Amino acid sequence: MATLGQAKRLVIKIGSALLVDRSTGTLRENWLASLADDIAQFRAKGVDVVIVSSGSIALGRSVLGLGATELTLEQSQAAAAVGQIQLARAYEQHLAPHDVITAQVLVTLADSSDRRRYLNSRATLAQLLRYGAVPIVNENDTVATDEIRYGDNDRLAAQIAVTVGADHLILFSDVDGFYSGNPNDDTSATRFDIITELTPQLEAMAGDAGSGLSKGGMKTKLMAAKMAMGAGCAMAITLGSPQNPLQNLLNGADATWFLPSVDPKAARKQWISSLKPEGLVCVDNGAVHALKSGKSLLPSGVTDVSGKFSRGELVRILAEDGQDLGCGLIAFDSAEAKQILGCHTKEVETILGYASRGAMIHRNDMVLQGG
Repeated sequence: MATLGQAKRLVIKIGSALLVDRSTGTLRENWLASLADDIAQFRAKGVDVVIVSSGSIALGRSVLGLGATELTLEQSQAAAAVGQIQLARAYEQHLAPHDVITAQVLVTLADSSDRRRYLNSRATLAQLLRYGAVPIVNENDTVATDEIRYGDNDRLAAQIAVTVGADHLILFSDVDGFYSGNPNDDTSATRFDIITELTPQLEAMAGDAGSGLSKGGMKTKLMAAKMAMGAGCAMAITLGSPQNPLQNLLNGADATWFLPSVDPKAARKQWISSLKPEGLVCVDNGAVHALKSGKSLLPSGVTDVSGKFSRGELVRILAEDGQDLGCGLIAFDSAEAKQILGCHTKEVETILGYASRGAMIHRNDMVLQGG
């Protein structure tokens, strides 16, 4: 069974109701302080942590005195603009005493659907985690309209988990797991402790409408589970309202765990291998040796490039004798790749006019034959 004790990279989803007192529109300071304690303990063990947090509109509407009435799109976006500052500051103030650096990352659906923007987001989040920071991710409600919105942070959290290659995703909820029915209405409803496959029968139990404990809120969580499991990420739904919710889960609090059949690295390799190649790169003998030793492919080892491709698309990797070495996601488009083949990394910025990320194909974006 998956436990938080196995986590190496953890994504946590936090809803507005956990952060903001609905009656006053103010932060639940004690709860957030307890969560910060939990996060600091995980960071001290070397676990990467990403938070996907709602709350900006709820905090902003209070500051602007908008009350509890339904907001127009423009009012929501104005409230989000004010609330984003409040939200980021709250996390920073509670995590800073633990010497944990926080970073704000605002995204929209377009950032994952557009390949280049997705790659930029992925690279930024990866760099923040390398620095030991805790990214606080939120949907950019200030600019997002319906056609570019996720619309719920369950699926956004799953997308972020896939983006950063997380092995655990926790959805803090108002219910302690996934039930066969609504436990508020159905006394015979039972909680599933472990789910290893999302069957049509399970999906039917989630229903179509509503939020929170009602059917629709659980439907988005199952959609998140499907996305996470497909990427090799274990996901838990558990009650988020008690103090120290992460520690509670670590200690065995009631939850439903959705367990994947593969780990994130294996799932990513399967996904890369399933893509259609858009080009070829030919490499010299030195590069062949480096790749087989687990190194990334640098421009200096590339002798030829063919095909027309964009950054992030799949290319085959061939040795000079024609041997198929494998494939990988290339970090440059075809025109750029042709300009820098055979060049040392330090020369790339001068040739292209911008700082390069170094590798032509990073080892984490590569699948080698027999590897």
